[in-house]
Amino acid sequence: MTDRISQYSHDGLTFDVVDRGPIDGDVVVLLHGFPQTAASWSAVSDLLNRKGFRTLAPTQRGYSAGARPAGRRQYTTDKLTDDVAALIELTGGPAHVVGHDWGAMVAWSIAAARPDLVRTLTTVSVPHPAAFFKSMVTSRQGLRSFYMGIFQLPKAGEAFARFMMTRAGMPRESLAISKSEVMDTPALTTALNWYRALPFEPRDQLGVKITRPTTHVWSDGDVALDRKGALLTERYVDAPYKLEVVEGANHWLPNSRPELIAELIAERAATAD
Repeated sequence: MTDRISQYSHDGLTFDVVDRGPIDGDVVVLLHGFPQTAASWSAVSDLLNRKGFRTLAPTQRGYSAGARPAGRRQYTTDKLTDDVAALIELTGGPAHVVGHDWGAMVAWSIAAARPDLVRTLTTVSVPHPAAFFKSMVTSRQGLRSFYMGIFQLPKAGEAFARFMMTRAGMPRESLAISKSEVMDTPALTTALNWYRALPFEPRDQLGVKITRPTTHVWSDGDVALDRKGALLTERYVDAPYKLEVVEGANHWLPNSRPELIAELIAERAATAD
């Protein structure tokens, strides 16, 4: 497909998309995390566009104004994955898939469930889901993830999310965008439904090995993700793989280190079949 995509529909929902770069360039799908939107990829997207890539950054389920269904069961990873699969299919697929934070979890999921839609995979911060859950019981990851329990609580979860995000090290400009687009809007509750859906998560894809060329990026200043998950991830990739450890950086790599992230995405894309 060569037409620009500003919105698309799936599962009765309408998703906003930022579509930039050469219309005939290789497609890179950029998946945001919590509590951000497609805007979190703006700097990375600019750099990739200059390299000749077409970038598609959807504002995902719970975040787009037309895609906020009620009920936490509507936010399990299989539904989030199907949303992104529909976007890639709209372009004719497959695509280079990139995700940060929760977006990385969706990226892992689509690479496991629909490898036919993924040329290469680049995940930022969040490791392979099986590596993450293993690290919960073999490292300090369980302690680092304490906030997930608080997020389960109606109203208290919203209040804690607003408090936590002002102290999480997000760059000031990025924080202002997050506040205006998510944290100070009704989208905060539907965004938190990604966490509140965890008790209903399907487990069939949890240990599936990834068969697409993969780069995982982790920063040693990330207070939410332990090193152990990053180190374990290699076990779950049966394809060319690279772990990139970024020293002296925190969780918000697409915002604080866009040049590095864009270079790693392009480097991985160059290994596609």
